[in-house]
Amino acid sequence: MIYRNRRAAYSNFILVFVAIKIALNLLSISNFGFHRDELLHLTLGDHLDWGYKEVPPFIAFLARMSLSIFGDSVFASRILTTVASGLIIWLTGMITRELGGKKFAIALACLSLILAPAFAASGYLFQPVVFDQLWWVLTVWLLIKYSNTTNISYLYAVGITVGVGMLTKYTMAFFAIALVIGILISKQRKLLFNKHALGAALLSLLIFAPNLVWQWRNNFPVAGHMNELRSTQLEHITAGDFIIQQLLVNGAALPVWITGFLFLLFSFKLRKFQFLAMGYVLIFLFLLQMNGKNYYLFGAYPMLFAAGGYAFDRILKTSRKPLKAAVIILFTVPNLLLLPLVMPVLPIRQTLAFFEFNNKNLPFLSFITKWEDQQQHATTQDYADMFGWQEMTALVAKAYNGLGAEHKPHTAIIADNYGQAGAIHILGARYNLPPVICLNSSFALWAPEQIAARYIIYVAEEFDDMKHLLPMVESYHSIGEVQHPFAREKGTGVYLLVNPKPALNELYKKDLEATRKK
Repeated sequence: MIYRNRRAAYSNFILVFVAIKIALNLLSISNFGFHRDELLHLTLGDHLDWGYKEVPPFIAFLARMSLSIFGDSVFASRILTTVASGLIIWLTGMITRELGGKKFAIALACLSLILAPAFAASGYLFQPVVFDQLWWVLTVWLLIKYSNTTNISYLYAVGITVGVGMLTKYTMAFFAIALVIGILISKQRKLLFNKHALGAALLSLLIFAPNLVWQWRNNFPVAGHMNELRSTQLEHITAGDFIIQQLLVNGAALPVWITGFLFLLFSFKLRKFQFLAMGYVLIFLFLLQMNGKNYYLFGAYPMLFAAGGYAFDRILKTSRKPLKAAVIILFTVPNLLLLPLVMPVLPIRQTLAFFEFNNKNLPFLSFITKWEDQQQHATTQDYADMFGWQEMTALVAKAYNGLGAEHKPHTAIIADNYGQAGAIHILGARYNLPPVICLNSSFALWAPEQIAARYIIYVAEEFDDMKHLLPMVESYHSIGEVQHPFAREKGTGVYLLVNPKPALNELYKKDLEATRKK
């Protein structure tokens, strides 16, 4: 029998929530500056390749497109992520509908997702995270459609989505494996017992192959990046921290996704989709074992919110509208009050007042202002990473433009970290600065083989980071430091090094070789 979804489409109704999400993003995306990771990803767009040290190539292709079409402003750089965030809401509504949910279910699922701190925080920055979430949600919707119809076109669409997803973030591969295992251990295993499942898998690998070849040709730099990440960041994440954060990151919407998970696991009505709950458990356990960051799992929650919306629709089936409205308010309004903590909907001064109130009255949310150094700060690390870049770049421009026209062709700019280098690359274009040199992150991939310069403008997080170079130069001058009180880069200094000796170039070549071997 041919499957026909006789449920109401609710397309216009779902679009209301898409509009809310997009409007919320548009309200926020220009309030603060570029995030350090955004500066890196935008820079990748000027160095297109099939891979990079930290990420697969998809974000670089988007960066090239974004810079070409929309320009290099903060607002422009976040247009594509805003569109992706809207699509995630659309797909969540469509999943809810496909599960059998009606208007109340769709409203609860979509509003819970829109205001959940996890998705408010991750849905506006130009990073692979939001696109990774999009491919996870699209994969789930396609699998549900395939389960309902057995139409193999959905299966091949899953293959394409997973392939593109792996070109976005490697976590897509683990989620896909978790879903496949979830299907195989569920009663829906017959969905994969055909040649088209293998064809879809091969299609995914074919799409992903260019990055795999690039990794092989470059000695798998992703392995070195992961080792560095594990030693500097992931080792600080305990299993207890990961579990607690998963319970807290969606705030007041916790009962919605928990109920959705339980319904997927035990409800007779959703028995066809039990594999989604099993997939969630498997990817959860994998990331727990790997000391994954809490946001690695975010892409799995929209399907649980959709199932939660359906679950509460069933529970409150005979209830009147005021009770249903009260349930939506209960699970969403508290998150609305927390919104300034995770999304820059307000200027920084008012936002800091929210953090102060949070630290005094809601200490269980103190992890929000705990940075990678495991210390508590006045604001979140993400917010702190959005300040100081203009000031730092202006100091570099001051040093460069202070040189005579005859000296500029013999001047090099060196930055300690990828955030500084990204800022100089993106923002420095307005000052006509030369290309920046950096051995941190993917910048090492296109760094020159040697430094041939009489003047070096050096950007260092701390003076101690560059004082070992002083015996290798004739003289140096301090240009200034980043003074922005809320910037993570506060104290970063800009120095002019004059007439470097051959020893400095030899040190650079040694560091470059060591970096490329990682």
